[in-house]
Amino acid sequence: MESFESQSQEDLFPAQEASDTRPTPLAERMRPLDFDEFVGQEDVLAQDQPLRVAIEHDRVPSLILWGPPGTGKTTLASLIAKKTQATFVPFSAVLSGVPELRGLLKTAQQRRKVSGQRTLLFVDEIHRFNKAQQDAFLPYVERGDIILIGATTQNPSFEVIAPLLSRSMVVVLQSLNEEALRHILNRALSDTKRGLGSSHVTLTPAAQRLLIGYGNGDARSMLTGLEFVVGQYAKPGKPTTIDQPHVEQSLKQKALRYDRDGEEHYNLISAFIKSMRDSDPDGALYWLARMLEGGEEPKFIARRMMIFASEDIGMADPQGLLIASAVFHAVEVIGLSEAQINLAHGVTYLATAPKSNASYMGLLAARRDAKEKGNLPVPLHLRNAVTSLMKDLDYGKDYRYAHDDPKGAKAQTHLPKELEDRRYYRPSDSATASPVDEEEDLNSPW
Repeated sequence: MESFESQSQEDLFPAQEASDTRPTPLAERMRPLDFDEFVGQEDVLAQDQPLRVAIEHDRVPSLILWGPPGTGKTTLASLIAKKTQATFVPFSAVLSGVPELRGLLKTAQQRRKVSGQRTLLFVDEIHRFNKAQQDAFLPYVERGDIILIGATTQNPSFEVIAPLLSRSMVVVLQSLNEEALRHILNRALSDTKRGLGSSHVTLTPAAQRLLIGYGNGDARSMLTGLEFVVGQYAKPGKPTTIDQPHVEQSLKQKALRYDRDGEEHYNLISAFIKSMRDSDPDGALYWLARMLEGGEEPKFIARRMMIFASEDIGMADPQGLLIASAVFHAVEVIGLSEAQINLAHGVTYLATAPKSNASYMGLLAARRDAKEKGNLPVPLHLRNAVTSLMKDLDYGKDYRYAHDDPKGAKAQTHLPKELEDRRYYRPSDSATASPVDEEEDLNSPW
């Protein structure tokens, strides 16, 4: 477990003076170093707020930090790390798996036994752990071996197990308002040590408004955009004024970030589904990888695979739904990063399976009739006769029980009189044989 013991907060919050020759991104360099630099969350972190008091006195309870990207969840964890006497250990639910987590928790337990020192465990993207995996935290939180700080962009009511929620304080961080973003922007432009002050760049008010709008409440996104714009137009050693057209041109060139609620989210899932529908496993795997790399929720992908298995494969390969359901179960039980293997397995199966949408198209046709024809009466022989009055009214009369009279049951109508000639299910050539296909359809006019 040396790797976890040696991991420090600097690993998750790298300093500007890194050994890597590549420059540290502006958003990372400008990460607040103390609460005086931390802006935009005064409702929970002002001097007189209970959480701020607890942090200053090193009495922080277990926390769930919930908020959109770029609102300060990781930064808040880094500031708490500077105030606490507990051993601070950052952990990413994306980059590390359950075996590493279990080892880390055992080490925390041993540390408290030997030295009495608690462990402040910061788990970034805690929602990536499924509910079974989150159970692993409980005994260590209950005994006080760890103080858990979990960060999530997802509603913890749905993504964090109730026992953890009941033992934690949920801190809601809001999207940063325009005033907070402008403060962060101006600080980045004027700071000569960590920011862009030595670039001698000035932004017009229109350019500032555009960048703030681009951030859309996300300081990291805004600073990333600012760095890109300045890199395009700043002239070394010369003052530069950047106006709105410069920002517009630069941001058009910048790659779209993956937004789970935005257009790119729907573009990628569309490409993924269409690749599977067109029986292209290579395309399907690529778009799967794009979604996973972009941070898409694996359960969302698995749910779409289950829908696809019935909508686009159906009776052509009934095993498809079983495979997709097994993948969804694996994602729930295993979680990332290991469940990506199960997703890839399911995707290649569904992409290479024969295709039929006959079941889905049959449902659409039946629903059209149900909507257009209204509440047509159920034929008497199909009605449920549970009282003598119902029997007197001929409910269930002449119904042929399929197990006693298979041919008679097949010959009787199962649709309202007005729809007796309808045929909704029309299996494709690739569909698995069914009783309808094996014998002459005695009711079909075709």
